[in-house]
Amino acid sequence: MKHSSFFWFVLPSALLMLIFIAFPIVSVVTQSLYQEHEQVIIEVENCGPFGCTKAEAVDLEATQALRDAQPLGQWAGLDIYKDRNHLAFAEVGEAWASSVSMRDFAGSLMNLPFYDAIAFTLTYTAIVTPLTIIFGFLIAIGVNAVARAMRGPTIFLSLLPMIVTPIVGALVLFWMVDARGVLGTALQWLADDPGLSVKASTPLMWIMLMVYGIWSSAPFAFIVYYAGLQTVNTDTLEAAMIDGATRWQRIRYVVIPHLVPLTTFIALIQLMDNFRVFEPIVSFSAQAHARSLSFAIFNDLGGETRLLSSAAATSVLTIIGVAILLSPVLVRTWRDFGKAR
Repeated sequence: MKHSSFFWFVLPSALLMLIFIAFPIVSVVTQSLYQEHEQVIIEVENCGPFGCTKAEAVDLEATQALRDAQPLGQWAGLDIYKDRNHLAFAEVGEAWASSVSMRDFAGSLMNLPFYDAIAFTLTYTAIVTPLTIIFGFLIAIGVNAVARAMRGPTIFLSLLPMIVTPIVGALVLFWMVDARGVLGTALQWLADDPGLSVKASTPLMWIMLMVYGIWSSAPFAFIVYYAGLQTVNTDTLEAAMIDGATRWQRIRYVVIPHLVPLTTFIALIQLMDNFRVFEPIVSFSAQAHARSLSFAIFNDLGGETRLLSSAAATSVLTIIGVAILLSPVLVRTWRDFGKAR
């Protein structure tokens, strides 16, 4: 292909990447280096029939003029990243010096907002991602083995969690685990504890959020694997059967190696999605027990006081976290691509 033809071919994609990926990231990084202006406080005197009193008040005009003059705020550098709501270097050093054991140190870290959020986010990602891939693969193998006449209804039922709107699915499960719900009552009976409540227990709430994450994401892995199973070489499978290979041996030595590229694709998508976990926390009203990085950003942007700089700093740390998580998979894919060439 000529250089000019290649240039005009990639130009639309490059422009879209600049507009929708590069510019927003640069904007967020820039905003994270500035902090909001403090309100201009003035002293006012209020006089009445019983005399005059002095009080402090916000000078709205002066505050607005300051914000109009410097819309980004005042320069803060990396101070926002180092404050208590983010990396909290000072608090971490103090906790390390005063802790008598690693457990004590870990407990102190969990009292810091950012480390509490990153602990749940990483735990959620580390558990939900592999289990989603495993369950998606097992469902695909099972559906592929069903008689052709039954595959249509079976595929529909398998995709049902993905068809239902995420927030509706989460609310349905939320009411099921209520003390008066089916699952809540069953758990109380199994534990022989009438007072057991999933909504009041942090470990049980974490487990419930992860169960929901696997339930809602497994259909995506299933449909990708199911499509991949239709491309497995039937001659190779028949040759393995003639050689006496069992069903498990055919899956292990023929099917799984064939599906490795799809597994890489699913892992990349799921790692990104799970690291940005947000909807289950809101749907389950679980913010008292579980906070993710995405929820921390949402929390900073909500309410009357919008902490744009804090939200931007957390966004940058989330992007760095996603890049670190994806790097092993991307490096392996790059090496495989190099070998293939």
